[in-house]
Amino acid sequence: METGPQPAAALLAQLATLADCPRAEGYACVTARREHGASSVEIPHPQFAILLQGRKRASVAGKRLELAPGDLFLVTRRCRIDVVNLPDPHTGLYLSAIVPLCSEVLAAARALWSGPLPGPGDTLTRLPLAAHGTPLLHWRQALERGDYTGARLALAALTVAFCNQGQGGLLVPPAPSLGDRIRDLVAAHPDRAWQSRDFEAHLGLSGATLRRRLAAEGAPLRTLVGDARLAHAMQLLYTSRLPLKTVAARAGYRSLSSFNRRFAERYGMDPSAIGNS
Repeated sequence: METGPQPAAALLAQLATLADCPRAEGYACVTARREHGASSVEIPHPQFAILLQGRKRASVAGKRLELAPGDLFLVTRRCRIDVVNLPDPHTGLYLSAIVPLCSEVLAAARALWSGPLPGPGDTLTRLPLAAHGTPLLHWRQALERGDYTGARLALAALTVAFCNQGQGGLLVPPAPSLGDRIRDLVAAHPDRAWQSRDFEAHLGLSGATLRRRLAAEGAPLRTLVGDARLAHAMQLLYTSRLPLKTVAARAGYRSLSSFNRRFAERYGMDPSAIGNS
């Protein structure tokens, strides 16, 4: 239960320890020493970002947010966003933690919720970090202990708090399109040599039906596979310190030069600009 807002500076200092927490694997601590931005970045699932140093600009469908330390940046549903990360002019560092709200967390939040849901809310929302200090600290402390069940429960409580602030869409996700389902299949095994027959078998569709439905969505199969692989690479770049060659291989690219070229074409930036590798 919330016990009241935490002082913003103290809360930021405690959450900044996530950057060096070995048990926080999978929670992105994004660093950069120069400005970098990316266009049309796919966010496949709800998540939030804690901005620790520097500033962030994010936009989707005409809505633009400017974020600074002390802000919590919530993405409530699958979308594509344009982002620019700006290092702090005094320290020369950009630092943020990106926290996915996984299916287990959302299922627990649905079980905790009672009463009618509010409206779906906005796709992108800025919230005051200090207003959610208690569950965030419970989450961080659970991660440091390696208590991942406790960490998920803290995130479920945080999700309920978001819904109480009008973000009911977190608990009623939209049905995925056929293209989204294909992206999710590729994301689970991005280094697999995917063929049309593989998707036909997974989805129970004939080749003709698959092609017709994808044409109606305006999403060619080859583009979907490439997008999912590059999105996986983006996630690895943000959540690990793996060398670029390893990231490329895990995303299904045999050639680093090909990966760099495709990544730059897709996001409008070089993968090395993220600063974590």
